[in-house]
Amino acid sequence: MTSRNWVKLFLTTLLVGGLTTAIVGFIVRWSEFQQYFTEFKLIDILSTTIWLIVMGFLFSVISQMGFFAYLTIHRFGLGIFKSATLWNGVQSVLILFCLFDLVYMRYEAFAKPGESVMPYIGVALIPLVVGGAAAWFKSKQTNFSAFIPALFFMVVVTVVEWVPVLRVNERSWVYLMVFGLLACNAYQLLILHKLNERSEQERQKRKSTAAGSSNKAVKNKTNKKPSL
Repeated sequence: MTSRNWVKLFLTTLLVGGLTTAIVGFIVRWSEFQQYFTEFKLIDILSTTIWLIVMGFLFSVISQMGFFAYLTIHRFGLGIFKSATLWNGVQSVLILFCLFDLVYMRYEAFAKPGESVMPYIGVALIPLVVGGAAAWFKSKQTNFSAFIPALFFMVVVTVVEWVPVLRVNERSWVYLMVFGLLACNAYQLLILHKLNERSEQERQKRKSTAAGSSNKAVKNKTNKKPSL
């Protein structure tokens, strides 16, 4: 990827994270912010919006760090297992293990006596459902072999990025962060191959331009009349 397209990816992902977090923040914490709108407290509305957008920027940066870390891990995995099929099998097992831990560990840590496990399963379904949809679109845009790596990134990497808030287990923050991360992760996943194609086209264009300039310089040098 060219530096120009990398900067574009970074800035647009920041924008996705900021807008998503601002919207989700007002929804999940509506009981706190409702009075700002009913009483038309413009300063409070603006300050809260800016604060949510800044938090979205933070989630976006975390998402981008996880994305580029996974791209490196994916290459290592392909190199170690020497087979895309075997590496996809390993990733499938890790996805199941991650989802099981997400339910079991949180239930053991935070469930009250007699509390149902269903709310904890519901939370685990969020990255699975959104990740499954993003992975399906990715496989449709590229090829079917991309489904498992895309699902692994959307589920496992998102959960790893989500851990700091999961440990606190504050409901509004849990939803605020996961939707911000999922939006950024899905955006990067679905836009990456397009930016790579564009970067390759830009390289080819520069090469052809440079080759044309070089040929023109040689031609001019050949046609130049002697000074004597």
